[in-house]
Amino acid sequence: MIPKHIAIILDGNGRWAQNKGLSSIEGHRKGAEVVEDITEYARDIGVSHLTFYAFSTENWKRIPSWVSDYFKLLAFFLKSKKDKLVKENVKVTFIGDRSPLHPDIQKLMIDVENATKHCHGIHVLKAINYGSHDEIIRATRMIATDVQGGVFEPSAITNELFNQYLDTKGTPPVDLLIRTSGEKRLSNFLLWQLAYSELVFTDVLWPDFRRSDFDFALSEFSNRKRTFGG
Repeated sequence: MIPKHIAIILDGNGRWAQNKGLSSIEGHRKGAEVVEDITEYARDIGVSHLTFYAFSTENWKRIPSWVSDYFKLLAFFLKSKKDKLVKENVKVTFIGDRSPLHPDIQKLMIDVENATKHCHGIHVLKAINYGSHDEIIRATRMIATDVQGGVFEPSAITNELFNQYLDTKGTPPVDLLIRTSGEKRLSNFLLWQLAYSELVFTDVLWPDFRRSDFDFALSEFSNRKRTFGG
């Protein structure tokens, strides 16, 4: 069975680069190429939604030069890959809090979203300045504002309504989470959305992640019995 929605924590880019005597950002450059390949493969086998954890709210704690290089790399890919995304029928949405990002980055993100909004081959969500705690707090504040404004009563708040205030609104639940590089934690990623997801951890560093590794994760998923608490 092919999962509808797969989320991936892209871990190990820096270690991959260090192992090869390269700068950390070169690991992310190679990792971005792997994102492209896995997106194409996931689209071709029938995955409808793919969410990548690209830059977390905690990543601002890294050295300023790394953060600057990361966003330069992001800007390059947003500019150079927009037409390819359209050609390959990939819809892109960015999740996370954009407000701290440079206006030029925000504009590039909007440009890619607008260019790909009618694509329907696969829907890719890229988490930039994303943290699940931050997402849930932002959603709660919006709900509180609507309650104060008389849009609905507190008694009307349900799981379904709460979902509509999350960054991932309109997407199916995450069926499978994959994390690379041997780490076995969620790192503040999609905590609400992962409630009944299957989790697969692999020691492979993200820049070394191949379609065969993706197939292994899909095989693991297929062998799980999903009861959803029943």
